[in-house]
Amino acid sequence: MSKLVIVGTVAFDAIETPFGKTDKILGGAATFIGLAASQFDVDGAIVSIVGGDFPKSYIEMLASKGLDVSGLEIVEDGKTFFWAGKYHNDMNSRDTLVTELNVLANFDPVVPKNYRDSEVVMLGNLHPLVQLSVIEQMDDPKLVILDTMNFWMDNTLEDLQKVIANVDVITINDEEARQLTAEYSLVVAAQKIIEMGPQFVVIKKGEHGALLFHKDEVFFAPALPLEEVFDPTGAGDTFAGGFAGYLAKTGDYSFENMKTAIINGSALASFCVEKFGTERLLELSSKERHQRLQQFKNLTQFDIELT
Repeated sequence: MSKLVIVGTVAFDAIETPFGKTDKILGGAATFIGLAASQFDVDGAIVSIVGGDFPKSYIEMLASKGLDVSGLEIVEDGKTFFWAGKYHNDMNSRDTLVTELNVLANFDPVVPKNYRDSEVVMLGNLHPLVQLSVIEQMDDPKLVILDTMNFWMDNTLEDLQKVIANVDVITINDEEARQLTAEYSLVVAAQKIIEMGPQFVVIKKGEHGALLFHKDEVFFAPALPLEEVFDPTGAGDTFAGGFAGYLAKTGDYSFENMKTAIINGSALASFCVEKFGTERLLELSSKERHQRLQQFKNLTQFDIELT
């Protein structure tokens, strides 16, 4: 099993969907990534920053999941990053109501010394220069996975391109892949992104699954058709955490194994959306996860007779 470094936000979210609304609850990319990766009992460390208002019980919960929290900086006189959003009826689009960077504005990540030799690095959605500083602290990682978003493409494209040139895998959604490359075809877009540096490109298509590209190979993983999507917040991070966690667990970074990693990520993301915030991930059992993986298998297996 390989060690895993997870960099991203540990935060408060306030969410409103057609099914209800929450006050401040636990959120953040690193939180969702860490909880998903912990399903594979990996040796993972969270590198993030919170304020003195962040409950100790949340930190203890992350530690109880086997995650090393020594890289979680606590600024006692500061406030934790806070995001509030409201989802539209289609649950795919949302309005950001509040973004308070707070302590995140001055985040200078420090990877714990005993995790600098980690084979897998999962860079959650953050400023590209913060992501780059983490890469520079690592000894010789086998696999660096980058998650980013259109905000950085709009505002810090040059810095983002530097990070992209230094990673092995990038995970972005279809809209972002098109924006980054100015190509409508996702196949052409993925090829262009591979030319920027990564060996593997994962394009997330929300409720329509995910695509994995490597050289001239393509793999499509469906999303499980769900009766109810309660809260999509953190689903992309959960997907990334399941993907990274499975790869760290197996230590196999081949295209073939990444296919299985994507299915594991998709399965975990399908749980995440069933309740608000991290609630569903916190109560998830291995048995449930295995049952859902079987559902994915049944969804995609078929015999066909050539006529």
